[in-house]
Amino acid sequence: MRGGIELRHLVRNPKEMSGHLINVVVALLLAGYIGDKVPGTHVPMAHLTLAGFAAYLLFQIGLVNLPQILVTEREEGALLRLRATPGGIPAYLVAKSLLVVVMAFGTLVLLLGAAALLVDGPLPHGPGGWLTLLWVSTLGLLAVVPLGAAIGAVLPNPREALALIMLPTMALLVTSGAMFPLSSLPALVQKIASVFPLKWMAQGLRSALLPDAARAAEPAGSWELPTVALILTAWAVLGFLLAVPLLRRAARRESGSRLSERHRKAGWGGSRTA
Repeated sequence: MRGGIELRHLVRNPKEMSGHLINVVVALLLAGYIGDKVPGTHVPMAHLTLAGFAAYLLFQIGLVNLPQILVTEREEGALLRLRATPGGIPAYLVAKSLLVVVMAFGTLVLLLGAAALLVDGPLPHGPGGWLTLLWVSTLGLLAVVPLGAAIGAVLPNPREALALIMLPTMALLVTSGAMFPLSSLPALVQKIASVFPLKWMAQGLRSALLPDAARAAEPAGSWELPTVALILTAWAVLGFLLAVPLLRRAARRESGSRLSERHRKAGWGGSRTA
């Protein structure tokens, strides 16, 4: 029920929808300007970039958009209302997870479809490729959505949320091999990137979207799909173990007086700026 309400709100929010469309346009523009081949292969570098950008969009929706949504709704009193509702926190987390999954898969389908039509972008080859695309995307979202919820529970306010999240997220984009072959980066950077889920999400999506010849550009010379599944599952478990208690803690700290004080300050700040 709550998940359906969240989805209707998303569809009726042009600003939220336009943000995802802009990300797709940026990916298509990058792919249109890249003309090289993946080193050691005949695979277009644009295809590798599109596969990596697809992974990054999933990662961004779970780890950037979701915390911003949670922080904003916390400021508006959502957690205070949930505190008095039996099972409110788990239901809230499930609803937000459903919202993020729909946003993520919608953006992924739009990106891959538009890339295939406009810039000859990659699509999975055969049923096995589509199956890999589905399980890597699903497991990748499971790895980052609970983590995003945990981050959203501890961030201070909506104004600082974006600044605190975007810098490490962009650093991971550069160091996780999402935009260019990971094997071109120093060994230390590769080891650090391998700890985080984006590297494995990008590698899994490359295995689904690129031909087997592209494995030559991977540090291990293979897609390492069992390792992809293992690392993403570990992050999913860690995220769920963190998210529910942190959201409950944030809800316990909420009170009517604290909410009123935040609203008073926000109104005072707005009148001063005007």
